Amino acid sequence: MKKTLLLLFFYTQIFAQQKSWVRINQLGYLEKSIKVAVFVSKENTAISQFSIHDALTDKVVFQSKNVKSFGKYGAFSTSYRLNFSDFKSKGGFYIKVGNATSPNFRIANDIYDGTADYLLRYMRQQRSGYNPFLKDSCHREDGFIVYHPDPKKDSTYIDVSGGWHDASDYLQYLPTTANATFQLLFAYKQNPKSFGDKHDAWGNEGKNGIPDILDEAKWGMDWLLKMNPAKNEMYNQLADDRDHMGMRLPTKDTQKYATNKGLARPAYFITGKPQGAFKYQNRTQGVASSAGKFASTFAFGSQILKDFYPEYSQKLIQKAKDAYEFGKQFPGTTQTAPCRAPYFYEEDNFVDDMELAAVQLHDLFNQTDYLADAAQFGKSEPTTPWMGSDTARHYQWYPFLNLGHYFMANQSENISQQFREFKKLGIEKVWQRGKNNPFLHGIPHIWCSNNYVSAMITQCSLYEKTTGDKTYAEMEASLRDWLFGCNPWGTSMICGLPDGGVSPRDPHSAFTHLNHYRIDGGLVDGPIYGSIWSKLIGITLYQPDEFAEFQSNVAVYHDDYGDYSSNEPTMDGTASLTYYLSEMQKLGNQSANKSIDKYGAITRGNEDSKKINLIFTGHEYADGAAIISKTLKKHSVKASFYFTGDFMRQFPQIVKQLKTDGHYVGCHSDKHLLYCDWTKRDSTLISEEQFVADIKANYQELAKFGISKEQAKDFMPPYEWYNQQTVDWAKKLGLNVISFTSGTSSNADYTTPSMKNYLSSDAIYDKILNYEKTNNLNGFNLLLHIGTDPARTDKFYNKLDNLIKELKARGYWF
Repeated sequence: MKKTLLLLFFYTQIFAQQKSWVRINQLGYLEKSIKVAVFVSKENTAISQFSIHDALTDKVVFQSKNVKSFGKYGAFSTSYRLNFSDFKSKGGFYIKVGNATSPNFRIANDIYDGTADYLLRYMRQQRSGYNPFLKDSCHREDGFIVYHPDPKKDSTYIDVSGGWHDASDYLQYLPTTANATFQLLFAYKQNPKSFGDKHDAWGNEGKNGIPDILDEAKWGMDWLLKMNPAKNEMYNQLADDRDHMGMRLPTKDTQKYATNKGLARPAYFITGKPQGAFKYQNRTQGVASSAGKFASTFAFGSQILKDFYPEYSQKLIQKAKDAYEFGKQFPGTTQTAPCRAPYFYEEDNFVDDMELAAVQLHDLFNQTDYLADAAQFGKSEPTTPWMGSDTARHYQWYPFLNLGHYFMANQSENISQQFREFKKLGIEKVWQRGKNNPFLHGIPHIWCSNNYVSAMITQCSLYEKTTGDKTYAEMEASLRDWLFGCNPWGTSMICGLPDGGVSPRDPHSAFTHLNHYRIDGGLVDGPIYGSIWSKLIGITLYQPDEFAEFQSNVAVYHDDYGDYSSNEPTMDGTASLTYYLSEMQKLGNQSANKSIDKYGAITRGNEDSKKINLIFTGHEYADGAAIISKTLKKHSVKASFYFTGDFMRQFPQIVKQLKTDGHYVGCHSDKHLLYCDWTKRDSTLISEEQFVADIKANYQELAKFGISKEQAKDFMPPYEWYNQQTVDWAKKLGLNVISFTSGTSSNADYTTPSMKNYLSSDAIYDKILNYEKTNNLNGFNLLLHIGTDPARTDKFYNKLDNLIKELKARGYWF
């Protein structure tokens, strides 16, 4: 605790001296995308230009006068937008404006690769029933029925275990689960190649032949089926705010809702009438908002899941039809039920839900009646009412994005044009509200404001895809950048993304607060008006506010466990961002010709090609250099050599000769530092400043051999041991992190007989060739060492000649 307070004091002292900041998208920018940073200052600072510098060499690579003043904003006296869209070079950079310097950032087409899958980490962590993160089960006794119109069935058991916990509490809702499930399905439908398969249906590590995003969507769908077990029998909610009796892991939840029900939680039957367990009641007027969500998700799911679950998908079709008819029979909204506190989801619209359901059923059956219904529902609400407004009640207009308009905008021309105009009208309202502030942020700062940001960038993206109109591209980019740090606080709004930047580390969650578990991928609620924050019940900050300099009545955000209003991740908000990040990955136009591990390092090349990447590293020893160099020359093989600065200082002639022979020579750090703990890999042992200084020192040595950063952008971490944070740091310097492909134990050629993991050269040789027979070595990063400890007398480099001969005979090239 003393260490924490000291660091916070130091951090605060630095900020107290700093008066100007440059905010950027910490994840980075696509090479051809709109690129804008925002300069903000506590002083009346006038600027006319800015410069971009290489993050590794500090060299000026771009200068521009494309700046636009926006004056006072929030806590700042002056603000400017710095547009560098014309700069398209790939690499790692920082921006300098006067004495203000931005954090390092990347420009590359792979910056969004894997980000949509990253969000699924949080979704898996939110699972109820079996929780793959905790490797344990929770809420298995759910639940018992409340509000059933038949007294004989009221208070009886119903199996509704499963689904996702809504946020950091453990309530579960039909509206948010249905929306999240639809959004996951939609993301896959739009961009199937953006998603991988690294987990099974239970969320445990291991492939099952089904993209992880569909595993997650089906998890939500399974629960929706339980919440709609029979025709016209629907449940809207599981548990209520009696859950809010203290923070605990879901597996430790002992809250009881009735004296004779054990740990079962109440399942709220949809009656179409107001409900509320105690003092407070909602304003429910019908069932269509919930029935429509059931219907749209069932109908869409039947289309997307049929290739993987054909019988299951058939079952969904009739469920969709029944739910839709139920909604038409009883129009109006079903709101969630409050209990001890006045907070609940105050949904006031249902036509968007019914529009989406109708157009999905039309796509299933091609019946004009469904399309006519969809058009009628859609025309009655041209824009989602929050768009352009200053405020709204909690989840009053939900979902925050009407995907029904998107599907209608892609129907025949006599229908589509009007719905394209509806989409444009909603965007225009938000644009008008935000065009005069430096972040072009027209989103109301109300509870879950980040969910509204996600909805708007999705609408902008889909509008441009449908029409080709780029009018709102800069606003879309600005709102996207807002989520990744181009905001008053300079922080990402997604836990752990990017890991090497500023992102929520102390969210309102029992996982982090009680057990120090990371909750990677969760999109936090986001900033709220100062006037809202000051009136909320039960808000207490547990640590000094590191963002105190940036708070204002315009908006408040705290990375503090005590702030449940701005710093609590939400399940539906996270799911709703999967489409957009998968779309950005697709726009990066990266071909799937390399394997990237979960930390972001490239561990294998193109598996469609019989090419092996032969790699050598060196730090202390170089005894194999002559034999290796001679063997490679004999076979006309080019290899990659990654050296520490210490190696280059000790063996300069070897480095010079390898470069002359045309081999790649690159960075392996300067001092061969250990970046992270051997047992707890996400525990980083050095600071970013130490990391950068060490890498820069290596490149200074490389420069002595005429090797520039541009010639050596691939970097092999020392010990081949790294985590996501250190990979992110490297990427911000414009470097590609490379590691070996596992499976052959080639990298064990350094081991000595006294080590437990010792392997003889014969054993390594056999393992390489046996692995090739069983699998293949296509695209393999085959790692060896240029020298080893004298205690190892059985040197593997003596077998390199035979190995290359054999692999060439099997059709491989290097």
